[in-house]
Amino acid sequence: MDDADAWRGATDLARRLVRIDTRGGREAPAAELVADRLDGAGFEVRVEEPIPGRANVVARFGPAVPRVPVTFTGHLDTVPADPSGWSFDPMSGELRDGRLLGRGSSDMKAGVACQVEAAVRAARESPRDTAVQLILTFGEETGCDGAELIDEASLTPTDLLVVAEPTGNRTVLGHKGVLWLAATAAGVSAHGSRPELGSNAVAALAAAAVRIHGHQGWPVSPTHGPATVNIGTFHAGEQPNLVPDHAEMRLDVRTVPGFGRDEAIAEIARLCGDGIRLERLLDLPGVATDPSAAAEAREILAPGSSAGPAEYATYFTDASVLTGRLGGPAVVVYGPGDPDQAHVTDESCSLAAMTESAAAMHRLLRRLGRHRVA
Repeated sequence: MDDADAWRGATDLARRLVRIDTRGGREAPAAELVADRLDGAGFEVRVEEPIPGRANVVARFGPAVPRVPVTFTGHLDTVPADPSGWSFDPMSGELRDGRLLGRGSSDMKAGVACQVEAAVRAARESPRDTAVQLILTFGEETGCDGAELIDEASLTPTDLLVVAEPTGNRTVLGHKGVLWLAATAAGVSAHGSRPELGSNAVAALAAAAVRIHGHQGWPVSPTHGPATVNIGTFHAGEQPNLVPDHAEMRLDVRTVPGFGRDEAIAEIARLCGDGIRLERLLDLPGVATDPSAAAEAREILAPGSSAGPAEYATYFTDASVLTGRLGGPAVVVYGPGDPDQAHVTDESCSLAAMTESAAAMHRLLRRLGRHRVA
């Protein structure tokens, strides 16, 4: 039996997950699918549905230990996909030319399937040696909503947290933080033919947007790279013949060590100038694992990777929320998805990468479990 045949279960589960529409919500059917798979393999499984139709899964296998050696985590939601722009059905789950097709294939249903199947196989082959926890969440794409709502009593601290975001099976040791801000300007309404009688909120906020967009002084971290600020939305005005008295833009700020929330807000407020109000919408810290703390896990997952420089991602993950609730584990982001396929039209994932990933995650459980579970 070759590796692809040995891990066909991961491919099958990933296809079934892709065929469940979790674009922007409705994750409960996907949660039930993975919960049934884990329950059937003898895991202690808990499905939490704090919002109707939106569910997290927390599953454990092995002895009751103060700290689980390995925790796998992944999210079940995906970003939207308009079928009119795709060359195939975003929910197809089709296999073609060595790839799994569909929304969420790379980000990150393939990674979730690999984690589940690796855990199931390790539990079946070495039930006395395996201690593993899985945390599968909803709403990660919109700000780690599911992770924020997990009942902390259902979680067990862990030594290592493996996040199956798409890395092309590279080991990544953390990521930037994220800060979403709403910037608003208030003006005075007047007739469009007499703009001098009003105060145009659009003009004030647009000027601030231009200053922020053109700013070249964002700091650069030696580990995480540059801090970035993106103007994502701009809303104002009712009709052309009315001076707008309100305008709002929303900013996506990616923070780095040495330039966190407070520093970012202070600099953006300076660039906005007087009269612009800032409100925090989302505030998630960055993650930075010491390479020495994850060297063994990196070598098991991707032999030779610990000899190279540590990589840190630009995107955020549920690790921003979960690390504090899991006792400060080392974090490794590792998954089969292609990073350049995340959120794109005609998203797909390499089947060979899935096979490699599932085998590596299984290897990680077999080796680290045996080191730490008596």
